[in-house]
Amino acid sequence: RELRIHLCQRSAGSRGVRDFIEQHYVTLKKANPDFPILIRECSGVQPKLWARFEFGKEKSVPLNNLTVDEVARALENIVKSKV
Repeated sequence: RELRIHLCQRSAGSRGVRDFIEQHYVTLKKANPDFPILIRECSGVQPKLWARFEFGKEKSVPLNNLTVDEVARALENIVKSKV
């Protein structure tokens, strides 16, 4: 299992994701030290959250133009869904 967050370093559509990472990544990682949380920055990419579950199943959620709170809610929902 792992989480991957894709975002653009500069685009307005990724602003909420960048802010979420700045505000919550350290706390999230400290609470889950053995759980892989990968941050992938790429110029021009649409922000998206990917979750990989058991048996290689994956689910993704677009994060374009979301606020920090909406990104947190999307993260919570995808983790609870378990495909």
